[in-house]
Amino acid sequence: MTADRSAPPGSWPGVHERLAELAAADPLLRRFGADSHRYVLRPPLSESAVTSFETRHRITLPRSYRTFLLDAADGGAGPAHGLLGLTELPPDDEALFDLKADSLAPGFLASPFRYLTSQPGPSTATDTGYDLAGSLPIGEAGCGIFSRLVITGPCAGQVWTDDQVWSGLAPGPDFRVWYTAWLDAYQRSGT
Repeated sequence: MTADRSAPPGSWPGVHERLAELAAADPLLRRFGADSHRYVLRPPLSESAVTSFETRHRITLPRSYRTFLLDAADGGAGPAHGLLGLTELPPDDEALFDLKADSLAPGFLASPFRYLTSQPGPSTATDTGYDLAGSLPIGEAGCGIFSRLVITGPCAGQVWTDDQVWSGLAPGPDFRVWYTAWLDAYQRSGT
């Protein structure tokens, strides 16, 4: 676990301002997911809180996600229904609660994430599905579709789409690209 733990100051400039613009352009919360996150970010975490989480789970969080937690927020506004907090266990969604609780179990995040390419959905997957060790659920899009941040392995830092009901597991971009692409798309779409 020898990764750069530093977080450059101001590594997420303008995020709060962009969200304020989005909220002003969508006062009735009509964009998908806006009624869940309301364009609000939670307060960021302290360095000691993030380091404590990393130590407890024997991991180093991917840099772009780590700096987001320190400089921008511990969850809140984000793609689909928003971002989960680092240790948040959602009280009102049993499937998501179980998924997040499993991911926070000892050793789960430190285990190697074993995939480099998409994995099939239920039409060809085994009864047990695919192994999600080494990844952390960070968001939910509804209908059993989750966004998972890869923590370990060659794909660390990427946000994968986890749709065990239909299309399976698919790779995505780095967290920073994923999050800013969502902001860009919302700003382009107007109201």
